[in-house]
Amino acid sequence: MNCERCGDLLVEGEVYNHRGKNLCEDCYVGALQPPKSCDVTAVHLAKKHRELSDQTGTEGLSEHQREIYNLIKLKGKLTRQELMDHFKLPDWELEKQIAVLRHCELVKGRKEADKVVIVLFDA
Repeated sequence: MNCERCGDLLVEGEVYNHRGKNLCEDCYVGALQPPKSCDVTAVHLAKKHRELSDQTGTEGLSEHQREIYNLIKLKGKLTRQELMDHFKLPDWELEKQIAVLRHCELVKGRKEADKVVIVLFDA
């Protein structure tokens, strides 16, 4: 049996049911406590960690997070849908990646007319 959210193989005894779906532990925790982009404590902790680790820019990010950041940098701004389509990510996975980038103060959301676009933090 596979996790109905991420598709990973589920090990017997490590299956969590949430709203009728069988999930792995990571997806279960993510469903109960989804990441929030605007989290003051997470921003403070991420900034402090990066400072103590001497990390700047995209240092310390996963390859996927760097790819998302670099595409936003290249294009200037993208909607969530454009990012999901480009990287073939479900909404919940994109939210997780954007939250990390936001906590590191690398990207942010900005309202433009009737939509929200993701831009570099210093834009």
